[in-house]
Amino acid sequence: MDKNKEKSIGIVKTEYFNFDKLLLECGKELKNVTLAYETYGALNEKKSNAVLIMHAFSGDANAAGYHEGAAKPGWWDNMIGPGKAFDTDKYFVICSNVIGGCSGSTGPSSINAQTGKPYALDFPVITIADMVAAQKELVSHLGIKKLLSVAGGSMGGMQVLQWAVDYPEMIASAIPIATTMKHSPQQIAFNEVARQSIMGDIAWNSGNYYNAVQPERGLSVARMIGHITYMSDKSMEEKFSRNLKEKAYSFSFTSDFEVEGYLRYRGDSFVKRFDANSYLYITKAMDYFDVSGKNFVKEAKNKDAKFLVISFKSDWLYPSYQSEEITKQLKLRGYNATYIEIKSTYGHDAFLLEVEDETRMIKHFLERVQKEAANG
Repeated sequence: MDKNKEKSIGIVKTEYFNFDKLLLECGKELKNVTLAYETYGALNEKKSNAVLIMHAFSGDANAAGYHEGAAKPGWWDNMIGPGKAFDTDKYFVICSNVIGGCSGSTGPSSINAQTGKPYALDFPVITIADMVAAQKELVSHLGIKKLLSVAGGSMGGMQVLQWAVDYPEMIASAIPIATTMKHSPQQIAFNEVARQSIMGDIAWNSGNYYNAVQPERGLSVARMIGHITYMSDKSMEEKFSRNLKEKAYSFSFTSDFEVEGYLRYRGDSFVKRFDANSYLYITKAMDYFDVSGKNFVKEAKNKDAKFLVISFKSDWLYPSYQSEEITKQLKLRGYNATYIEIKSTYGHDAFLLEVEDETRMIKHFLERVQKEAANG
């Protein structure tokens, strides 16, 4: 048996929660909403051991375990399961695909009941707050009044902070990882270049490509741009250096270098599982996100709420100074906030790879939160 599968929670299935409507920040109402979600572990009698995991930009509800017949486990399988950071012997772990996504939750590729066709660009522009509002509906549906913790990295971390802003009474703790209170101009710029690569593909057809082929070329380039930002200069040097795929230059515009081949492979594989319009909507939601200043968490009324803020030294997409600012603002408002910067050469991808350090910190943090919640 595969050793990785032995350490996993095993075979899992995606479930679907449907609700009538969701009022969005843009003022429009999204009707007939579906959220794809998965749960791991068991909810205790008091329903006090639930942990909500939020995925990053290209993630989905399958955070752990294996779908039937799948070769690879969920995107955070090394962190969720028996004895792991989010220990399913202790906690009831939930993860849902965000609205606007393309992995089972309502998004631009979903059928618009009014037209009988995919929404495409008729889908309303969504925000991180809208994603969180949909998650709140799911949590309430599961009968949970207060989450032991909310956790996530990158865009998942944005959702964590949005939970703290919008529903502070529903969380005992929060773990924002490798994230920010708002996108910097540079972060917005990377997303805009990616969006333009998609919209500049003739196959995009103003978003109306569902009866043909999606803009694979543009979406592939967008993903390539993203992967460059996820790694660090050192991690790229260690993984690829200037290694050639063949023994000599081809003197053509094929992929001479291993790093070129890697980026093309990543781009080509991405288009098989992701929707180009979802890419546009989700990156726009990330760019609109801003819980800084007056928009950030209010003065702490419940001083028991605890935050564990984690960043990575080589992350230049969401650099450590942004996590330091999150911690500073939390402390100024009276929250119990702990900040840790992990030394890593992996860049932004570190939140998926630095398993040992993250596990140690998160395990200790959650045990403390659960103990104090039980005593309180």
